[in-house]
Amino acid sequence: MKVYALVGKSGTGKSYRAMEVANSFQIEMIIDDGLLIYGTKVVAGISAKKEKTKIAAIKRALFTSEEHVLDAKKAIKRYHPKSILIIGTSDQMVRKIQEVLELAPIQKTIYIEEISSSEEIQKAKKIRQEEGKHVIPVPAVEVKKFFSGYFLDPLKIFRKNSKNKHKELHEKTVVRPTYSYLGNYTVSNSVVQSLVYHIVYDVDGVYKVNKVNITSQPTGLKVGLDIIIVYGKVIPNVAKDIQQSIIEKLEYMTGQNILEVNIFVRGLWIVNES
Repeated sequence: MKVYALVGKSGTGKSYRAMEVANSFQIEMIIDDGLLIYGTKVVAGISAKKEKTKIAAIKRALFTSEEHVLDAKKAIKRYHPKSILIIGTSDQMVRKIQEVLELAPIQKTIYIEEISSSEEIQKAKKIRQEEGKHVIPVPAVEVKKFFSGYFLDPLKIFRKNSKNKHKELHEKTVVRPTYSYLGNYTVSNSVVQSLVYHIVYDVDGVYKVNKVNITSQPTGLKVGLDIIIVYGKVIPNVAKDIQQSIIEKLEYMTGQNILEVNIFVRGLWIVNES
């Protein structure tokens, strides 16, 4: 197994450039802030960005928990990557991660200054300091189950390869971690219920919403609703439109991951045209 390291101070854009480095050196797995990323999927770990304090985030990124270490080792054994990229803020940090996970010695270290201009690094620092934004080098659809209740922004980067033959797509996710907020925010179930009522009544074919149930879980929300549909409308089509509308709009408005939308059609409303 070949082990690489990408080193740069906090907020200099390491995670933003991680996929490019991985593609350049044909690296199969990335270890970044406590997460193990294989290809475009999170396969193990717990993100340091979910911790409530910076100290806890550092400990998480360094794999100080025995359970976290065992989880990571199992994933490495299961996927058996030929190469791994460790991302860290210093040579000491990446070496510590390499040792605690019992990986081969680091073969090559890439420093952020070698792949990013000083202007790019300063811009990344400014965004981190002023907006508290962090990048996770995987698509938003892959990480939203880990970050329910956080505001996520998908980021798609198109770059031409070195031979200028075709464009490569790198999908990343911008997240604002708990410890970067000046305060906490919560969205009560009663507010979510009110939002669901408004969303559903905008869907063509819905006559009445009798009841909305919201179940909160650590990974997101489950939505259940009883409705009456206008007679003559195709029930499966109306139900599908409701599901899609709730998932898209509720995730956007609340930052919550929508796990399920269960619809119970309790009756039909016959329009009296006389």
